[in-house]
Amino acid sequence: MAKAGAEDQVDVAIVGGGIIGIACAFRLAAAGRQVVLIERDEPANAASRGNAGAFAFPAIQPLASPGILLKAPKWLVDPLGPLAIPPAEFAAVLPWLLRFFRASMSGRVEASTAALAALNRLSERETAALVYEAGIGGMVRADGALELYESEAEWRASLPGWQRCEAAGITVEHVADDRLAELQPGLSPRLVRGVFLPQWQTVSDPRDYALALLRAAEAHGARVLQGAVTRLAPQNGGVELVLEDGKALRAGHVVLAAGPWSKTLAASLGDRMPVTPERGYNTTLPPGAFDLKRQLIFAAHGFVVTPLDTGIRVGGASELARFEAPVNFKRARHMLDKAAAFMPGLKREGGIEWMGSRPSMPDSLPVIGRAPASPRIVYAFGHGHLGLTQSAATARLVGDLVLGQAPSIDIGPFRPDRF
Repeated sequence: MAKAGAEDQVDVAIVGGGIIGIACAFRLAAAGRQVVLIERDEPANAASRGNAGAFAFPAIQPLASPGILLKAPKWLVDPLGPLAIPPAEFAAVLPWLLRFFRASMSGRVEASTAALAALNRLSERETAALVYEAGIGGMVRADGALELYESEAEWRASLPGWQRCEAAGITVEHVADDRLAELQPGLSPRLVRGVFLPQWQTVSDPRDYALALLRAAEAHGARVLQGAVTRLAPQNGGVELVLEDGKALRAGHVVLAAGPWSKTLAASLGDRMPVTPERGYNTTLPPGAFDLKRQLIFAAHGFVVTPLDTGIRVGGASELARFEAPVNFKRARHMLDKAAAFMPGLKREGGIEWMGSRPSMPDSLPVIGRAPASPRIVYAFGHGHLGLTQSAATARLVGDLVLGQAPSIDIGPFRPDRF
């Protein structure tokens, strides 16, 4: 990976080397554009490294929803709960939290669900095309996922959400007893109901997948530069990117896909975007720690368990906190304790703990669209828990905008100025 150097000129500069930026680099390089991907660290080394590895196409229900209004107060007072705000972070997070509660009102949730359904339908199509074109289809597993419930009452409470999914064309199978045991043997008898989602897919390892896609982009001519972009300056016919070392790069178009770090660069263009770091924690156990058939979802507890080539990953939860806030690995251990209770026989030795920050928007919708400051700057960030899921669709939409084509779906719900 080259260091950012002297002043240069490219067709498209992509700021951010996570899965969104990498997918955009592949799509634009494959279209014949000269692309440079700029990353302050190593590519795919933040949330793209330690996420749950899922193409969660059926996940069309926004986190901001009426149900969360009932659960959030209880969760927020539990420092190890599915949603936590450390006390020292509350003042910084409060403006985001107020927007989140407003976005949870029923009328807004219907619109958000429709937008997510459209984006995820596009994601399913575009992911199939992208992995085929990049030659990485062997890294994708079509085993589906299984969401689990501890009581009939808990399962019944979930039914309206599954009915909305079915109305959007998502295949849903409600299971119990022998069928539940067939889909995942060895579960605790505490788990009495499940919902099987056959359209859900996973990857062999999220970082390996992202880096394989990056290699495919490089095969089309994309370059990677290591450096921190500190400012974007629109100019006639292009955009100047100023780097931390004072050097500059000029591009015909810029794609801002730096996850939660996008907030500062958007602010340099006059856009106050309510994207906040949302920390996720996990523990990756060695391969063979459990005979896991597919991803298991424990929605009531805010975590999932994923089979990867690199091991069994137990992770999730949400902690709203700034980058510099102390890391609390008790959250990872708490999820591991719960997983062991639900999965008797889980071998807990030899796990590797991890924490990373997702880019979270209060309405659960990403920002995809042209920056108000310049039509040559395209925003592509804020995907929250669905960065991997929506990466190929985002790349298609970004490509449409950069190449001057009509967007493949209505991007109005994702417009940067909606706040």
